[in-house]
Amino acid sequence: MAGASVKVAVRVRPFNTRETSQDAKCVVSMQGSTTSIVNPKQSKDAPKSFTFDYSYWSHTSAEDPQFASQQQVYRDIGEEMLLHAFEGYNVCIFAYGQTGAGKSYTMMGRQEPGQQGIVPQLCEDLFSRVSKNQSAQLSYSVEVSYMEIYCERVRDLLNPKSRGSLRVREHPILGPYVQDLSKLAVTSYADIADLMDCGNKARTVAATNMNETSSRSHAVFTIVFTQRCHDQLTGLDSEKVSKISLVDLAGSERADSSGARGMRLKEGANINKSLTTLGKVISALADLQSKKRKSDFIPYRDSVLTWLLKENLGGNSRTAMIAALSPADINYEETLSTLRYADRTKQIRCNAVINEDPNARLIRELQEEVARLRELLVAQGLSASVLGGLKVDEGSPGGALPAVSSPPAPASPSSPSAHNGELELPFSPSSEPQIGPEEAMERLQETEKIIAELNETWEEKLRKTEALRMEREALLAEMGVAVREDGGTVGVFSPKKVSEGWGAEALET
Repeated sequence: MAGASVKVAVRVRPFNTRETSQDAKCVVSMQGSTTSIVNPKQSKDAPKSFTFDYSYWSHTSAEDPQFASQQQVYRDIGEEMLLHAFEGYNVCIFAYGQTGAGKSYTMMGRQEPGQQGIVPQLCEDLFSRVSKNQSAQLSYSVEVSYMEIYCERVRDLLNPKSRGSLRVREHPILGPYVQDLSKLAVTSYADIADLMDCGNKARTVAATNMNETSSRSHAVFTIVFTQRCHDQLTGLDSEKVSKISLVDLAGSERADSSGARGMRLKEGANINKSLTTLGKVISALADLQSKKRKSDFIPYRDSVLTWLLKENLGGNSRTAMIAALSPADINYEETLSTLRYADRTKQIRCNAVINEDPNARLIRELQEEVARLRELLVAQGLSASVLGGLKVDEGSPGGALPAVSSPPAPASPSSPSAHNGELELPFSPSSEPQIGPEEAMERLQETEKIIAELNETWEEKLRKTEALRMEREALLAEMGVAVREDGGTVGVFSPKKVSEGWGAEALET
């Protein structure tokens, strides 16, 4: 499976009210897997054509035999990626396109029958397959995180206490991750649906000329899926851990098209910055694949978005991109840009590997890191008492932590609290010789924290998830919203106190 190309699909939506009111003409056509676009100002010129893995015609209605429904998009892309996750691969699906082109509809959809997007369909399918396959020898666990990247800052969408921006860090073993991002244990699709609903309500949205409910942030919904198998013949236990990343990017836009002013304009600049960096990363990876690039440097670190998606772009992941298109002549330039973007993306190859038994190895490597850091601190004159009062295993070099049992928790680069959202690389191995005692202590504490999280029992994870749910309900009660045990709202009353909620930020247009 190593060396598989990124799977690329494009999908064209119906006209929206803005386009209809301007008597827009359709300039996009599809034939099989080929998508063509005609320049409305040069209609005599030959159309520009692009070939992708899938070209989805959703411009008309379900009565059209060519029409691509939400279910078809999921069957072709979502289902394949879910099967790869069951095989033990990391997978990623991300949607890209102009503001209002249909990204959020493709990824999240609506709650009406037949309108669900890839994310809810995949989650429902995941638990359906788990219930069918579960046995005495095979067990599963699922954990989820949901974050948004807004103006280059990361926000936890599932933790009501997380009002600030989370810190993006890099560990030499785990790679890039978000410090203190909540990772919640779930046992059913209903659990995930409730969390998705909470997260979606907390996303930063605002109206622009292009879209009345424009997503002003990139949203990343992550599922860590662990499968444990017991071999009765050998008595050995094994596990496979898959990280499923589902990404709804903010819309690319031009200020003159979106009518952005003030805060909207600043947001647009940040959105375009991260998308421009994503474009640079895609171009660099495509050039690397075609041998056109002399340097192998890829500018992942130039934005929070690309740094966190590093593994999904040319790394250990099976990845699919869905490019959302407007059919209208008034959006010709943006649509052509999206098609070119998608055309470059299909040249990227990822090197996915099955993640078998990663936890034991991961904890061993983290313990070795702890040992090195403690040796470094001792060499710099810090006593064992200064090292946090941790027990020292005198039989191991550098006072490493005692051996730990094989963990039930999945390995994940997402480790959950807050800072200023800028990229930080305190764990860079290249900086090892210059590392000071304060940085070494911080590294030591963070690594030991990660080890503790990896060793949490499933029951402890469930207790944490329940505690967060109760905090969300208490916050809603303060705001005057009553919630049933099944999560449904039963009524609204006078709030206990007036304060700004943790949901979607109040935005000035």
